[in-house]
Amino acid sequence: MTASAAHDHETITVHVPLTFARRGDRKQIVLPDGTSSWAPPLARVDNTMVKAIARGFRWRKLLETGVHATVEDIAAAEKINASYVSRVLRLTLLAPHIVEAIIDGRQGSEITLAALMKPLPVDWERQCKTLSCDF
Repeated sequence: MTASAAHDHETITVHVPLTFARRGDRKQIVLPDGTSSWAPPLARVDNTMVKAIARGFRWRKLLETGVHATVEDIAAAEKINASYVSRVLRLTLLAPHIVEAIIDGRQGSEITLAALMKPLPVDWERQCKTLSCDF
């Protein structure tokens, strides 16, 4: 790294040798010593997603144990829309590693509750492709 001042003593020029490298579909800065300026983002747990997944598993257990016979029964008991109950129940079909990533806060910005509420493939590999998993 070099620095120089202009003759007007108001302008400073700093020269930092660096290169850009591709990391997936992003660019990252590579410093002269070969290290990267990129650091993995800190884990950030989305409590809304975690609660929705937990609610889905609780409702599935209520159906499996016979406490409620139908989605409509759950909706009536919870005083919510049956369509919402159905969409939340689908979260129980998520791949285990996606659920773990969400619980750990490693899900990335592409995976949102809105994205999870849309119909997803049942196949776990296709779920990952659809959601652009990078964990």
